[in-house]
Amino acid sequence: MMSDVLADLLAEKDWLLADGAMGTSLFQRGLETGEAPDLWNIDQPEKVMDVHQSFVDAGADIILTNSFGANALRLKLHGDQDRVTEINRAAAELARRVADHAGRSVVVAGSMGPTGEIMEPVGPLSMADATQAFHEQAAALAEGGADVLWIETISSTEEYEAAVKGAAATGLPVVGTMTFDTNGRTMMGVTPEDAASFASSLSPGVHGYGCNCGVGPATLIDTVLGLRKTAADTDIIVAKGNCGIPEYVDGEIAYSGSPEIMATYAKLARRAGARIIGGCCGTTAIHLKAIKEALDGYDPEPAPTREEIEALLGPVDQPKPQPEGGEGRRRNRRRG
Repeated sequence: MMSDVLADLLAEKDWLLADGAMGTSLFQRGLETGEAPDLWNIDQPEKVMDVHQSFVDAGADIILTNSFGANALRLKLHGDQDRVTEINRAAAELARRVADHAGRSVVVAGSMGPTGEIMEPVGPLSMADATQAFHEQAAALAEGGADVLWIETISSTEEYEAAVKGAAATGLPVVGTMTFDTNGRTMMGVTPEDAASFASSLSPGVHGYGCNCGVGPATLIDTVLGLRKTAADTDIIVAKGNCGIPEYVDGEIAYSGSPEIMATYAKLARRAGARIIGGCCGTTAIHLKAIKEALDGYDPEPAPTREEIEALLGPVDQPKPQPEGGEGRRRNRRRG
């Protein structure tokens, strides 16, 4: 069964507003490149809560915990693999405190990003080890007060399945999104149509699925349309796109999106069939407020065509950003 707060909100509203980019927002508050954002749950809790509060003030119905990279395999990069429970419990507790003082129902979603490893049979990570890593994180998020476990930025069906298994073992409902940033597919070759069919077939199942991050808002809207091709009418589709197009500027990724672009993206996402809409990398509270204002009272028209998407948001087929002065490398993906 879905947690009461999420079920009630979905029954009450045609669409829900998810939050924006935690990473972008923490960088605005002083996070340095190379720091682990997840450690700020311990070291800078007031700044993490300030990000959550900014999204709630902008109208978010769902806020994601600052725990995207807080599984043991990712934390090992910083030597903090033994702090999974501490970091994730704190992440959920901080979001819970903000949600509980919102004066309305706000869902606390425990963010769970990828391990950063490649799973068998292509890579060395086994299904059992991946499932255990996700479960360890999920259990701590549940202990800290998460309403829902929110898997995001996944590229392979194997890792998606492991994450769902590990999260669902807590008894909390699970939402899962993948990233389609490689010629209309995930990095591991999964199409939106196959992703929807796969997510719908899982047991234990997910309570919502969709797409996040990616290349740009135009590509993400096209992905939502692809998901809808094989989705059931009752499936809850999530759209959480980046704020414009990512570009390398002075050695860093910057996002070109304006509040107006994100408002247009939000309307197109609603028309494409998404019921949970928010922002990913580059999306601040200012952008999120524009999304809410665009969708409040909005009566969606029929699904947009590819031509209409491109006329409003630019080309669907966008190249991935490449570092200056050298060959491309795999992005160390984060939410933000």
